Amino acid sequence: MRILGLDYGDKTIGVAVSDELGWTAQGLEVIRRKNQETDMQRLKELAEEYGIEEIVVGLPKNMNGTIGPRAEMCMEFAEQLRQILHVPVRMWDERLTTVSAQRTLLEADVSRKKRKQVVDKIAASFILQNYLDSK
Repeated sequence: MRILGLDYGDKTIGVAVSDELGWTAQGLEVIRRKNQETDMQRLKELAEEYGIEEIVVGLPKNMNGTIGPRAEMCMEFAEQLRQILHVPVRMWDERLTTVSAQRTLLEADVSRKKRKQVVDKIAASFILQNYLDSK
């Protein structure tokens, strides 16, 4: 059973996918957002290509655990995914995943330009890996 992990942002959507056993997460791509229809079409293509049976969307809670405007946008996005892709969509606390992704890339001595291109994909893989580890 493969699971898709998403880091939903204003300009991009970081995408990660699990292995078939659901043990490890690998960054897949960064979708440059255009409009809802185009974004959903690409996610549908990926879900079909990888045989996705579940999706995990990062939920950016505030540091005190409350739900703010950004988290509400992610919850609306998750509901749209449920309606369009007809698979279970789970929300997963993503606090500090982008910070962790940035730190990992810095430690690997990745250039600033390259970091900007892949940070959302890495954050999506952290979200998905944390979810997989919890199961």
